[in-house]
Amino acid sequence: MPSAHTPLKTIEQRLLWLSHWMIHNANHIRPKEDGIKVGGHQASSASMVSIMTALYFQTLRPEDRVAVKPHASPVFHAMQYLMGNQTREKMENFRGFGGVQSYPSRTKDIDDVDFSTGSVGLGVAVTSFASIVQDYIEAKSWDSGRKMGRMVALVGDAELDEGNIYEALQEGWKNGLRNCWWIIDYNRQSLDGVVREGLFKRVEQIFDAFGWDVVRIKYGALQRAAFAEPGGEKLRAWIDNCPNQLYSALTFMGGAVWRKRLMDALGDQGDVTALIEKRDDDELAELMENLGGNCVETMAETFAAIDHDRPVCFLAYTIKGWGTPIAGHKDNHGGLMNKTQMADWQTHMGVPEGQEWDRFATVDDPDALRQFLDNVVFFADGARRFDDDKLVVPAIEISTDRELSTQMAFGKILDDLSKGDSTLAARIVTTSPDVTGTTNLGPWVNRRKLFARETQEDTFKAENIPSTAKWEFTPEGQHIELGIAEMNLFLLLAAAGLSHSLFGKRLIPIGTVYDPFVSRGLDALNYACYQDARFMIVGTPSGVTLAPEGGAHQSIAAPLIGMSQDGLAAFEPAFADELAVIMEWAFDYLQRDGSNDPDERTWLREETGGSVYLRLSTNPISQPGKRVDDDFRRGAIDGAYWLRKPGPNCEIVIAYQGVVAPEAIAAAGRIAGSRRDVGVLAVTSADRLNAGWTAARRARAGGNENAQSHIETLLKDLPRECSILTVIDGHPATLSWLGSVRGHRTIPLGVEHFGQTGTIQDLYSHFGIDAASIVAAVNGLTPGRTLDY
Repeated sequence: MPSAHTPLKTIEQRLLWLSHWMIHNANHIRPKEDGIKVGGHQASSASMVSIMTALYFQTLRPEDRVAVKPHASPVFHAMQYLMGNQTREKMENFRGFGGVQSYPSRTKDIDDVDFSTGSVGLGVAVTSFASIVQDYIEAKSWDSGRKMGRMVALVGDAELDEGNIYEALQEGWKNGLRNCWWIIDYNRQSLDGVVREGLFKRVEQIFDAFGWDVVRIKYGALQRAAFAEPGGEKLRAWIDNCPNQLYSALTFMGGAVWRKRLMDALGDQGDVTALIEKRDDDELAELMENLGGNCVETMAETFAAIDHDRPVCFLAYTIKGWGTPIAGHKDNHGGLMNKTQMADWQTHMGVPEGQEWDRFATVDDPDALRQFLDNVVFFADGARRFDDDKLVVPAIEISTDRELSTQMAFGKILDDLSKGDSTLAARIVTTSPDVTGTTNLGPWVNRRKLFARETQEDTFKAENIPSTAKWEFTPEGQHIELGIAEMNLFLLLAAAGLSHSLFGKRLIPIGTVYDPFVSRGLDALNYACYQDARFMIVGTPSGVTLAPEGGAHQSIAAPLIGMSQDGLAAFEPAFADELAVIMEWAFDYLQRDGSNDPDERTWLREETGGSVYLRLSTNPISQPGKRVDDDFRRGAIDGAYWLRKPGPNCEIVIAYQGVVAPEAIAAAGRIAGSRRDVGVLAVTSADRLNAGWTAARRARAGGNENAQSHIETLLKDLPRECSILTVIDGHPATLSWLGSVRGHRTIPLGVEHFGQTGTIQDLYSHFGIDAASIVAAVNGLTPGRTLDY
């Protein structure tokens, strides 16, 4: 085993061993029920171990936050295990059910994960938005009592292929990004090959263009010392000119091959020959593999030298698989040491048989190391998960005495909140990817202003030019304007939606986006929900109801996205009063933490809370007048209520969701004379109805015979021969499952193909969701029309 001259070197070697043993145990020792490789990325962990040792055990402070490269998860868990914050049981069950996760997870791991990672690039980019959120909180007069921290991302060089990273760089530049570090593990190998030559030059140019400091860390302490010897400059020049693939291959082949290749390339030149010959094969290999990112001493010195808050990109050269028998091999990304290699390496590392899981095996003075660990600043305050008091939600009401769209109602609700002085309104932060005005956030922004760390004058206002947008940038502002990049929208919502946990101050983030473009940010949306971030996303305008905009702006699958996304309660109200009820409930739902007793009325795990998705429309429709009954209010939240209750001999129920309410109501009126006891079911959330139904079914299967979901209760008195016709401006599968609840025949209407420009009536008729088509479907008729797809 290499000698350990300092505590950091000792820790580095411990983390290298424990991370690799955990992976080896999962793949070669732990009993398997199948023959599938568990995996674990030994080589990707090895390249990060020196960086993470220097970062966590010397540089970081408790207020700092880190997004760990997904494939360095084993090092992170080994580090927590060494500190006593992770259990051996979970380490032994790495990538198993209930064990430590494949990639660091805020919600699934028990140790102190700041940001979940996994989908490459997202964990990197979210740190820049977390820094912006930290600045936002710091600018307010809330006195959080917490120090400003650095938001740090540990980045795999192959992650630099992800486009969302560059979108985030631009947004950071626009918002004066600071207190953000990205540390690139530049091992020059990815899953399928070796990174292209000269990437470092492109990286430096890009980061420099966006105002980052770039620190290249290429040589370790051993190499720098060798360069100072006679002949050292010639060795340095050879290293600088050596292609990535060759350097990796020579690393894998070892000291003897290094010696031959160097001698062949440099020849007998006296001083450089003496430099090489004074080292045996092992020492020569150690020298050539001593790149900056694999030298804990160098990394610690580099981090300590940063004395400003400008964003910094550290380009740390590393060897993939450093310190192991598979170092440098082209196939080592997903490769594993076999049993023979591990046995030889265990001997090399000096770990006695039977002490593989011992945290302090091979440590000469365990007490001294324990004392060092007890004084590591980053871990001194224990777990760094904060919380904040729940905010009181004021009553939300809206006038329904005129035609109104749900998008207009949303803007009016926020505008009314902006006029008040509630704590909730003070904690709302809105954001939008360059569609603020067209998603009805304008009135809110006019009153509550845009956020910037320094006040920026509204030139149009200063020049007395009339404008409906009175947008002033100020530290007190409550709107963060984004460019046209939906990934950035959801990453900002993720960061702001974790503010209570990361920074101890609760925000109520609300983002708006054109509904079809939810799909452009799906990866980041899923990422935000996986972290249990709390936010409200408003998709508007939506559907083919946005008729003149054509198929490019008309959403079809969005309701299914809302149904399938875990951690997101999706609603599509038709009327303004429904939206008011839902938003009042949602502001409380965003703040729930699972501490209350389960609500078995809905079977929806209400006590856990989550994020909320509102799918809204720009089409103004007649409102039903003032409604205050409990059935309506509760039904709007639970997912559905009877707009027209069916009679005992009901033949047909028309169930609609969203803006097609007038068509469904009109169709019900037309068939009332020929069909008995017609019912109209107003669905506000197919998502919550479906989730409650499946949860109640599971409860019954588990022995609770009395479990009944909301939709089962609503449909329980319908005659068996009754049919249900469903209609939505979206994919018909959203509601087509309703017939399965009680076994009723179902006729689903909706939109399955891209739309085109036209009037709303044109497209409703084209897709068979207008009143005439609904009536025809009820009568078993197919309207004569040609579908031009």
